[in-house]
Amino acid sequence: MAIAEQAFVIGKIETPVGPVPQVATVLAGRDRWGALRVRLGLGRMQYTVEPGLYAVGTPQEDSPILVTANYKLSFDHLRAALTGQDAWVLVLDTNGINVWCAAGKGTFGTAALCAQVGASRLVQLVRHRRLVVPQLGASGIAAHAVKQQSGFAVVYGPVLARHLPEFLVCGMQATPAMRRKTFSLPERAVLVPVELVIACKWALPLSAVLCGASGLFGPASFWENVRAHGGGWTMAGLWSGVVAGTVLTPLLLPVLPGRAFSLKGGAAGLMAALAFIAVFFSRSGTSDNGLAGLAWLLLIPAIASFLGLEFTGASTYTSLSGVKKEMRLAVPLQVVAALCGLLLLVWARRLQ
Repeated sequence: MAIAEQAFVIGKIETPVGPVPQVATVLAGRDRWGALRVRLGLGRMQYTVEPGLYAVGTPQEDSPILVTANYKLSFDHLRAALTGQDAWVLVLDTNGINVWCAAGKGTFGTAALCAQVGASRLVQLVRHRRLVVPQLGASGIAAHAVKQQSGFAVVYGPVLARHLPEFLVCGMQATPAMRRKTFSLPERAVLVPVELVIACKWALPLSAVLCGASGLFGPASFWENVRAHGGGWTMAGLWSGVVAGTVLTPLLLPVLPGRAFSLKGGAAGLMAALAFIAVFFSRSGTSDNGLAGLAWLLLIPAIASFLGLEFTGASTYTSLSGVKKEMRLAVPLQVVAALCGLLLLVWARRLQ
């Protein structure tokens, strides 16, 4: 799709380097619908903006140049924050990845920035030589190299786009609050839907397989076998681990023990396992089955611990090297715990 054909483009501005598309700062219904879809993990990698130069308001040769990624959710946050402002927006091709993650992957980096500066002919467009780069993109940008290669100095903007108007009014000086990356309950909760949807892609088919296996392999009718041989409880145990890993872990993150996400997920899974054993096994009349109880004490925390690792890239708690180190230690333990739990569960079923 050409830049000018995108739905949020409302016109164009004639400049010394040619027409530049002008974008709306009020998000339309389709923008909000698109944001909801990607929050649910639907069409995530196709939710992109064409890289290039855009205009907000009626920018002039002294207007600031704000750099962002071509992930549309990032782009939408930026333009929505600039209502009433006049600015140039330079969009880098990050393959549809947000600024923070793209900086870590190298696509929001020095080379990409310098290439887009040249392609957009910014030297001919503005009198100043400043680029406002998001603070979360700093790990991918070498400011001295950008200056050498493009002639533009890098100014690191605030963490959140909504602070940009104040940042610009204050002469591009950030307050301590603008530099601080929070990870509050609403910020953690917004991550839950997509992680839950991703987990459902394997948990739902696995639930059907478990239910079918319980029903088919038994002496009575299908549904009687499911009831008598624990198909329902097996699925409930599986989903206890899924919910603990994708919902409880991010929501309870600050109060869960440890720093590692695998440990935090495991702690949430342990709580879920204890609740599962207390409620479901007592109702099933098999509360005296110690093997089954031990099996779920291993299985549910292992599932939750593994799913908890998914949040490492979305938090302020870990670094890339820390994530790699944690995965080397945690994943083998998770696999061993899950296998031991499965063996105990099969053994317990044979004794029933």
